[in-house]
Amino acid sequence: MPVVVVESPAKAKKINGYLGNDYTVLASFGHVRDLPPKDGSVDPDAGFDMKWEVASDSKKHIKAIVDALKDDPELILATDPDREGEAISWHLWEELSKKKGLKISKADRVVFNAITKNAILEAMKHPREVDQPLVEAYLARRALDYLVGFNLSPVLWRKLPGAKSAGRVQSVCLRIIVEREMEIEAFRAQEYWTVKAILQNPRGQTYEARLTTLAGEKLDKFSLGNETQAEMAVQAINSRDLIVTRVEAKPGTRNPSPPFMTSTLQQEASRKFGFGARQTMSVAQRLYEAGLITYMRTDGIDMAPEAVTDARAAIEGRYGKDYLPAEPRIYKNKAKNAQEAHECIRPTEMSVSTEDAKISDADQRKLYDLIWKRTMASQMAAARLERTTVDIGSKDEQVMLRATGQVMLFDGFLSVYEEGKDDAVVDEDDKRLPQLSEGEAAAKQKVDPEQHFTQPPPRYTEATLVKRMEELGIGRPSTYASIVTTIQDRGYVEKDKNRLIPQDKGRLVTAFLTNYFRKYIGYDFTADLENQLDEVSAGDANYKDVLARFWRDFSAAIAETADLRITEVLEKINEVLEPHLFPPTEDGTDPRLCPNCGAGRLSMRTARSGGAFIGCSNYPECRYTRPFGPPNPEAEASAIPPEGKLLGSDAGDEIRVFKGRFGPYVQRGEVTEDNKKPLRQGVPEAWNPEEIDLPQALKLLELPREIGPHPEDGVMVWANIGRYGPYIKHAESTSHRGGTNANLEGIEEVWTVGMNRAVQLLAEKVASRGNRGKAAVPIHELGEHPDAGGPVNIYDGKYGPYVKWEKINATIPDTIEPADLSLDAAVTLIAERAAKTGKKVAKKKAPAKKKAPAKKKAAAKK
Repeated sequence: MPVVVVESPAKAKKINGYLGNDYTVLASFGHVRDLPPKDGSVDPDAGFDMKWEVASDSKKHIKAIVDALKDDPELILATDPDREGEAISWHLWEELSKKKGLKISKADRVVFNAITKNAILEAMKHPREVDQPLVEAYLARRALDYLVGFNLSPVLWRKLPGAKSAGRVQSVCLRIIVEREMEIEAFRAQEYWTVKAILQNPRGQTYEARLTTLAGEKLDKFSLGNETQAEMAVQAINSRDLIVTRVEAKPGTRNPSPPFMTSTLQQEASRKFGFGARQTMSVAQRLYEAGLITYMRTDGIDMAPEAVTDARAAIEGRYGKDYLPAEPRIYKNKAKNAQEAHECIRPTEMSVSTEDAKISDADQRKLYDLIWKRTMASQMAAARLERTTVDIGSKDEQVMLRATGQVMLFDGFLSVYEEGKDDAVVDEDDKRLPQLSEGEAAAKQKVDPEQHFTQPPPRYTEATLVKRMEELGIGRPSTYASIVTTIQDRGYVEKDKNRLIPQDKGRLVTAFLTNYFRKYIGYDFTADLENQLDEVSAGDANYKDVLARFWRDFSAAIAETADLRITEVLEKINEVLEPHLFPPTEDGTDPRLCPNCGAGRLSMRTARSGGAFIGCSNYPECRYTRPFGPPNPEAEASAIPPEGKLLGSDAGDEIRVFKGRFGPYVQRGEVTEDNKKPLRQGVPEAWNPEEIDLPQALKLLELPREIGPHPEDGVMVWANIGRYGPYIKHAESTSHRGGTNANLEGIEEVWTVGMNRAVQLLAEKVASRGNRGKAAVPIHELGEHPDAGGPVNIYDGKYGPYVKWEKINATIPDTIEPADLSLDAAVTLIAERAAKTGKKVAKKKAPAKKKAPAKKKAAAKK
């Protein structure tokens, strides 16, 4: 049987169902090889030679493919229809072609844009070879990412302690977020006023109008700059009679948006459902593998002709001929390379609505519904509107107001779907107006001034960030989600209420790269490099030429940083971030003057832990510090200084709270020659050390608290807070050594637990020890390990069911019922766990053959 290889087991199962028993369909589980993260994996001096390494968990997948090919050498590579999919197929062929004993001379490559029976069978009729230009585009991107990451990240580690990594595109993405934050910080709000009036027509109907002309002059946004000017405008309106001077109604249309591509799907899923980019792609992947939608990584917005025909038939059947335009709508791809000419993201069957699809998972149901509606709407008739503009003014033409509104004449595609907006504001054109006629009176019901302030640009969401990257030509569909996720995983950016906020580490990295590698995080440079890589995938450029041009200048830039001193780097960053770290003071004093000693100069410093803070240049004489970032008087007032924060006095001793190397603690008295170890007690994790007060500190310093003698042996039982939380202890003797510890449920119980409760907890702990050493009883026995021997069993553990073989324990996924787990599936789980832990599952040795007994030598004749 021909062997078909796809990426995932889910796809393999689905495709096998379509191809039937005449094919063997196996999964590669993604990429089987990668560049090992060590020096020399890409060698620029050897023509950018790349050394690939087969992942340990991929070896068993390759073996399964090799075993299947021994029965039938016909190999069909059916991985995803994009650059990454082409690369996976190439890697597989490279590895399989090295295997001795296999008689395969070539591999057929087939691609399909949807996992449906028709698409699969049609693809099988048109095999081709692996697309080498696509592979070379992959090789170029992989080499570039390696060269940048592996050479630039060490520079960051050496020159900027605490920085984790840099990347070819992730650093540019981080720069976008940091620069937006700097715009927000530099923003200064400007006041302006508007005047709105509630007017009434002769038939008693009211409507709203805003002032547009005053004293015969047209107003702009800032014409009314303060309350006085606004009040004068109100008086001018109130002192005059108003009439309708002009009514103009114009027909208008609204056309639907094109069907989804990767970036617009991520943006809309974020707006409507709050999905992150990674979540959107994960849900879309499952819909694709279920055969419900076409491939979800694409720059394309065009739709296959047969899909357009199906969509039009579904529209006519569901909504009627009025909702069907006379001609099909044709959408042209904007991207030059359109991710290797993919189609848009659409349902595989237009007639299957969300209800018809019967999707059980809530997120998949939401996303499918979004894709189905957007696709249907893209082929529907335009919405027809009537937009009305009404001017209302005084006879002397000194005052003019305007009312706008619209009437929906035909909803068209809006009956199905309307695209969301980022940071939307109220659109006055959406308001409905009553019947108004020229020359009729406009009675004033109410005239009000409204104060406004200009708003800073909004922080990016994942959706608007992807949109911005797309506008700049940075990144591609297969990379958006991973880029946005990586900068969050690195701690460079945090997401709060769906907004991306740069953190201290992110600002520092961006400041460093902007000063010393500005070219390589430039928007134009990165976009141009993306275009060069697209030319490689189209077969119009040589990938090694692209790499050589990049490496020539980039390696020189790396070399220039070799002599940089950390102090030099920090001072440069101080200059770049000065507006952020040291904003102008209200009284005009030097913002970098130390407020503690009045002589030292404040600057950014780095700690051993890798974090950054603001400190005084007079250290160690002056130990003033504050958190990295702009000054925050309220936070600094509650912050704990290096010399500790004084909470008050008790029995003549100062009580202070400190931030120590191993966490915050409270202390009674000072360290002196006579008192080198004053009484101290750690602050529990649940308590905020900045907010702790004197009574709380004294409670802590009372610990350990004696509960009383144990009723059985008279040895003291006491309560305390330890490294792992609150607990009680019953020692073996009055020495307090050994004995039994039992956890308490909450911090406050340390001061409230009584003897009865303590004795009960200690007894339960002793009883639980009695179970130690007893062999666990399996809940299912699966049989012998087929390769290595030994029983494979299922146990019910503290954290859920797991499968055990020898000393390897593998968790059983939530999606699998333990009773349904087969021996083969259990062996796979054990192998995957062994690969992660570095353990080996050795094949069992065949029993040694017994040697025939040696023949006795005949006694020598005398």
